Amino acid sequence: MNQNRLMTVLRAPVISEKSTFVAEKNEQVVFEVLQDATKPEVKAAVELLFKVQVESVQMLNRPGKVKRFGRTMGRRSDSRRAYVSLKPGQEINFGGEA
Repeated sequence: MNQNRLMTVLRAPVISEKSTFVAEKNEQVVFEVLQDATKPEVKAAVELLFKVQVESVQMLNRPGKVKRFGRTMGRRSDSRRAYVSLKPGQEINFGGEA
């Protein structure tokens, strides 16, 4: 896989109540990824960027909501999330400590 592509696959970690609950219970990390990203690309990108071993990846497509702006109807863009399961003993620290 192209290393430049792998550097752009992960857009941002998802920090929400649900993602922290999943992280504590199932040892998973949630990332916002590109719309056309595949499971093998996400796995390779996480292993490359964070130097951890990935056990599995589950993908989630979230359709954008229809929202109203005054009297015109608009639509938020679709998004895609990846739930990354790490192997036992592995951890990703977003605290900035290296």
